[in-house]
Amino acid sequence: MNRTLINILRFVLLVVAQVLLVNHIRLGGYVHPYIYLIFVMLLPLNMPGWQQLLLGFGIGLVIDLFMGTLGMHAGATTMMAFCRPGIIRLVSGSQKFDNIREPNMVQLDFPWFLRYTLCMVFVHNFTYFMLEGFSFHLVGQALLRIVVSVPVSTFLILMIIMLFSPTKNKVKS
Repeated sequence: MNRTLINILRFVLLVVAQVLLVNHIRLGGYVHPYIYLIFVMLLPLNMPGWQQLLLGFGIGLVIDLFMGTLGMHAGATTMMAFCRPGIIRLVSGSQKFDNIREPNMVQLDFPWFLRYTLCMVFVHNFTYFMLEGFSFHLVGQALLRIVVSVPVSTFLILMIIMLFSPTKNKVKS
């Protein structure tokens, strides 16, 4: 299937799942899981930076429109897209990606993908909750939300990716 069509389908399905399902998960008012981040995380590795920023802004803006959050998701996903190349270099070390189109668990190992997911979710949540609080009086509350939301979002993202990723046997065939 065409990569552009896959990304469009991924965009739509993640927005629908985030808005209709995941946004209704609230545990104590502090846990805010976000699965739509998968879209930015799985963008092709060779995609130009300006396209990553534009797509990150776009999905964040769509989420903002549904949630009424006045650009906070757009800002956070744009920051996430901006930090993505650096995070990939950070978690990869000297590992090369010659034959890999997008970061995934099939071609890369689980520990690499876990580190990548944790970093990307942390950047998003840190940016989002700091923009949401936008006050030194609410820094403690924002840090608490970051600490409890990052593991939950990371867990959900990893479960979704494991569920919908092809197995290594299918890739080799």
